[in-house]
Amino acid sequence: MPARRTAALLLLLTALTSCARGGATERGHPPPSPSAPPRTTAAPSPVADPTDAAWLQLMIPMDEQAVTLLGLAAEKADPRLRVWAARLRTAQTTELAELRKLRDRMGLPDTDLHKGHDMPGMVTAADLEDARTAEGSAFDRLLVAQIRDHLRQSEQVSRSETTAGTRADATARARALVTARGEQLADLAALCAGKAADVPEPFACPSDHPV
Repeated sequence: MPARRTAALLLLLTALTSCARGGATERGHPPPSPSAPPRTTAAPSPVADPTDAAWLQLMIPMDEQAVTLLGLAAEKADPRLRVWAARLRTAQTTELAELRKLRDRMGLPDTDLHKGHDMPGMVTAADLEDARTAEGSAFDRLLVAQIRDHLRQSEQVSRSETTAGTRADATARARALVTARGEQLADLAALCAGKAADVPEPFACPSDHPV
């Protein structure tokens, strides 16, 4: 199942790239005729590579939703999960700020193209609603499962960006994200195995959602 979900997300990234390549024609904005005077009101923004743009416009909402879920852990999670969740939320918030800066440099719109979509690795609005109403071990189970999926899927798609992307600062950010995800998944594995240094007592992750 995880392999199928990863394949689905990579396929989505490919589809988004294809849509981005054809976007200008589909929106029906033909170039001005030779007789038309040149537009001088503003310099055009550099055109972003479709693969870089598709990756970035997927990573931002993925991180935004994950940060929201991690924020709920401060009050709802088992105390043994709270330190881990707070640390990861800080890291993801910092990462999100860097991704938004990259989006601005690329001249991309500040819009969520994936709002309402249920995609692998994306914490959905329904997931957040479930998290807000869940209590005790039910919340812990949801938190671990959703964040684990988010980390693994975003790592896989970012790894694809490192080889398919063309913009240097985008592929560099993707490489940094892949490295961070490896460390974050290792932290979660240590937590589940009772080997996290900053957790006073082991936390046993739900058996149906092993890391």
